[in-house]
Amino acid sequence: MSTSKETKLEQVPETEQDEKVEENTGLNKALETYRKLIDRKDLVEPLTEKEQENLEKKIKEIEDREVIDKIIEHDPVEIPCEKGKITIGPPTLTRFEKARIMGARALQLSLGAPPFIPIPKNAKYSLDISMEELVQRVIPITIRRVLPNGDYQNIPIDYFDK
Repeated sequence: MSTSKETKLEQVPETEQDEKVEENTGLNKALETYRKLIDRKDLVEPLTEKEQENLEKKIKEIEDREVIDKIIEHDPVEIPCEKGKITIGPPTLTRFEKARIMGARALQLSLGAPPFIPIPKNAKYSLDISMEELVQRVIPITIRRVLPNGDYQNIPIDYFDK
């Protein structure tokens, strides 16, 4: 059964077609969900024309956003600590940094490391000695604060406010 007028179908390679479908599937589902949330069909009042226009603008804006699919490699860089200026984080030690320092120093003391201060008379445990060393800022330690992109700053303990 051949007809004199045969129509030729342009064939698109399957890989290109699949990629387009995969890219748009997630976006389309997200836009549908967004539209349902904003549309308020379950309420008595429908959207006004102005609200409908705003919704369409927002959806168009979301569709036009650039999708970043390539991760650019970033080599971590040390941010210099100039003249006691701390650029990453608060100017004081955080409670987590204090706990880490005291715990590490208490472990060192319990394993026989010499204390940097005369042992106080009220000190019962190595943790008490490490707390006093931290208060007096005699522990030779540097805190490394890291940014999400990997850049970091090494801060001597003397630079922190008490």
